[in-house]
Amino acid sequence: MIEKSVVSQLVDEWLKGKDYFLVDVTVSSDNRIVVEIDHAEGVWIEDCVELSKYIESHLDREQEDFELEVGSAGIGQPFKVLQQYINHIGQPVEVLLADGKKLTGMLKNVDEDKFTVGVSKKVKPEGAKRPKLVEEDETYTYNEIKYTKYLISFK
Repeated sequence: MIEKSVVSQLVDEWLKGKDYFLVDVTVSSDNRIVVEIDHAEGVWIEDCVELSKYIESHLDREQEDFELEVGSAGIGQPFKVLQQYINHIGQPVEVLLADGKKLTGMLKNVDEDKFTVGVSKKVKPEGAKRPKLVEEDETYTYNEIKYTKYLISFK
């Protein structure tokens, strides 16, 4: 079986000097290799082809056959690495908390331990007849959530 660390090292070599970053590498027991990369401005198919050729040129099919898929991290897929959070600051996200509660809001701040989302809530001010929509910042650690993903809107 081809080792994930070998593929990750090849991807890291190809990424040097580029604005792309590695999102994920998986290698199944039947040597199906899936590499996901991302870029702040999107991923170009030509770069996926180039990376695929680079990986293939450094692995020996005679020694061990494999299937290789190189692509971008899906736009509607959950974030897997910190850089994806950083790239989406100021954009709408959907967060599924570990307790099953789902919320949407604007991704405001990100660091290695936690992130902050501005969430709109209806709050009834004291003495008011109707609730008012206000934005509150909520901060979560990555352990408190099941996923965060970019919220696609067609409005």
